[in-house]
Amino acid sequence: MAATLSTMLDLGTRAPDFSLPNVMGGTVSLDNFRGSKGLLVMFICNHCPFVKHLNNALVEFANDYKGKGIECVAISSNDIANYPQDSPDYMRKVAIEYAYPFPYLFDEDQQIAKAYKAACTPDFYLFDESLKLYYRGQFDQSRPGNNMPISGRDLRMATDTMLEGEEKFEPQLPSMGCNIKWKPGNEPEYFKK
Repeated sequence: MAATLSTMLDLGTRAPDFSLPNVMGGTVSLDNFRGSKGLLVMFICNHCPFVKHLNNALVEFANDYKGKGIECVAISSNDIANYPQDSPDYMRKVAIEYAYPFPYLFDEDQQIAKAYKAACTPDFYLFDESLKLYYRGQFDQSRPGNNMPISGRDLRMATDTMLEGEEKFEPQLPSMGCNIKWKPGNEPEYFKK
């Protein structure tokens, strides 16, 4: 299980626009989240052990913060030709199995992952009410096999700090997970470093 770190997109970056199919039907765009107090964009997939490790906690986080005005959206950008277990049909099954309280979107051409400079699953981007990047980094220190409890500590503290109106949250440590499965020849320059 090779681990890849987040690219740590610059804080203050405006959320790149997207309009993607939701595996539960319809299309979801960035515009759907305007007016919220914050937006968490998560790059995840079905088969990654790092994501599987956090799935229940991601659902809990989304449910806990919905009432505080924080919206969540998950995006899968993996190459389904080589990783068919990440196809929209399987994405839909996972969304139903875990009762995802957030849309699960499919980024077939991988352009949205590139726009966010996403590198791994899971990769987290928390935007403020102006849709400027406030936090990017790990959910917490728990990883498959390290026996640390899943708490969501880092992301929860960052979200709470943002909701309290603080200008920034420190420290911000990279997320870690499986690399996004790029289509052959489609690897972005930031990923090839």
